[in-house]
Amino acid sequence: MKRTLFLNFFFCLVNLSFGQDGNLIREKDKNKVSLSYNQLKEYEGVYEYKNNSTLKIAASPIDTTLICFINESRYPFSTLTKDIFLNSTKDSVIFFRDKRNKIVGCKSGNETFRKLQQKVNFPNKMWYARLNVPKDYHYTYKQPTDDKDGLSIGKITDTELDQKLIAEMVEKIVGGTYPNVHSILILKDNKLVFEEYFYEHNKNKLHELRSATKSFISALTGIAIEKKYIKSVNEKVLPYFPEYTFKNITDEKKEITIENLLTNQSGLDCDVYNSKAYGNESEMAYKEDWIQYSLDLPMNDSAGGIGQYCSSNPIIMGRIIEKATKMTLPQFAEQTLFKNLGIKKYEWKFKPDPSSAETFCQLNLMSRDIAKFGLLYLNNGLWNGKQVISKEWVEQSLAKHTVIAGLDYGYLWWTRYLDANGTRYYGKLAQGNGGQKLYIFKEQNLVVVITAGHYNMQSSSNELIGKYILPAFNKK
Repeated sequence: MKRTLFLNFFFCLVNLSFGQDGNLIREKDKNKVSLSYNQLKEYEGVYEYKNNSTLKIAASPIDTTLICFINESRYPFSTLTKDIFLNSTKDSVIFFRDKRNKIVGCKSGNETFRKLQQKVNFPNKMWYARLNVPKDYHYTYKQPTDDKDGLSIGKITDTELDQKLIAEMVEKIVGGTYPNVHSILILKDNKLVFEEYFYEHNKNKLHELRSATKSFISALTGIAIEKKYIKSVNEKVLPYFPEYTFKNITDEKKEITIENLLTNQSGLDCDVYNSKAYGNESEMAYKEDWIQYSLDLPMNDSAGGIGQYCSSNPIIMGRIIEKATKMTLPQFAEQTLFKNLGIKKYEWKFKPDPSSAETFCQLNLMSRDIAKFGLLYLNNGLWNGKQVISKEWVEQSLAKHTVIAGLDYGYLWWTRYLDANGTRYYGKLAQGNGGQKLYIFKEQNLVVVITAGHYNMQSSSNELIGKYILPAFNKK
């Protein structure tokens, strides 16, 4: 998919427009200039940002590009003229100087952000997939280590995976053909047989899931129903919020169910694929109460109608779980799902208000723990002999309930096919902006995890799977 739960929001984060002069700047786009790496370095530093946060700007030595860092996310700028840059959406970023000709801040629409710190340490490993590799680098396979974390370990030589293709994949990543891939894990026949990390990432580093967080909310909904905190997917949504008085109340809005939230069929007018939709993630991010904002939205369809990809739906669902369990969503996750999977390290701030404007309530996990979640669904909710999620819920979640952006959609899970040399493979998918992919291929008894940094741009994750991993399963 081209856009995810966080896509519109992070477009907003780097949507640094030049107001009324924006069209004038775009007219000059044809006359872009090039700045050297040393010239770009004077823009480096820590800057103020919205909501009392900061961002960092660095010059990349790889491709002589200015990069904006917001938390873990990278957004490249292209040079228009000295002190004026364009982001990926062709909006302008204007830097300004003091009397000594030093960069002291930048302009973002009607806002000005001061430069707080001139010098920032950007280690080499953040720019290079692997440091100090020879020009004739050849990958040598290493079996994943047994960390006693609940994952069984195997050897790639005991599978039908094509070792030559796997080696080529790593060499292409290290060589820069596929930049900004952070980790790749392959699990075959319930064993972790391949695990590689790149740049500053490693097995102990947490990674943003972006909209793949939705699939975890789906799992927690199933657990809450099984534990009878929630009666069923047919429960109506509005009665969970008696303390609110919502706008645009209609008979259609009263009919929204939990299932409608899970399938993105609430009917609320907030489709991220529709630029004319009334609801907007960017606007919601700085609203005092995201639940109020979401359920105030008008309806553009009946509940259970067409599938519309809307960030409000899983946010509302997360709050319902909290109200039903009388726990925060992370607490409920820790006591049920995470505890059973042996997930001990995570970050999850689920606060649907402006304090989450930069994180959008997303979950951060280590790649191995993402893999555990994939294995759980591959095995119909069973983990090391314990039924963590009911088999029926897993089947319901992965089944087709609607179609969104041309893809089958379940309970906050996608069904997507990938082609490998003319053979088509259908996988169940949790995915997030930037190339975060958790693929489950049931027929191949295969789970693939990829984390990456292709924010707001085309990701190479699907190509890597289709070109280097799946061809091994083609019928000869």
